[in-house]
Amino acid sequence: MLAVLYVMPGRSVHDAAVPPAELAPFTADQSPLALPPVAFNDSTGKLVSLTGFRGRYVLLNLWAPWCAPCVRELPSLAKLKSALPPGWFEVIAVDVGRDTAADARSFLDAHDAKALATYVDSKLALLRAFGAYGLPLTVLIDPQGREIGRALGPATWDSPESIDYFRTLAAAKTE
Repeated sequence: MLAVLYVMPGRSVHDAAVPPAELAPFTADQSPLALPPVAFNDSTGKLVSLTGFRGRYVLLNLWAPWCAPCVRELPSLAKLKSALPPGWFEVIAVDVGRDTAADARSFLDAHDAKALATYVDSKLALLRAFGAYGLPLTVLIDPQGREIGRALGPATWDSPESIDYFRTLAAAKTE
């Protein structure tokens, strides 16, 4: 009798990726949730919908310049974005502090988050759509456009364990 065992570092290929402790307060949802139909603006003022990012994982982060925990986690999000190959994982950080795109860009540049693209939601549509009652709020969206996890509060997005978790998710998508 011949048996073949497939193993990934620390887990079987048949196990789901489990968020590391460094990502607390992030929790994965047991069942994917449909996303609300909502749009926000890019750096040029063009409306952007989350449906435009289908086919890849998206880490949607809602932040504001007056939110100290948000500001502290922006560099971590930028490092995560830089650590993962483009095309299959996207970090979308949206300023919900009613700033203009130019204000948001200046703020990101001044706070070690230059790798993040500029997005703003001056109408607070994302806060309402995702039922946010605090910031930062970060939502993980799968390639089919469904919410599969969220964090209310800051997390260490750029720890080696966190980066490995997101790499594992994205690699499973491409298998």
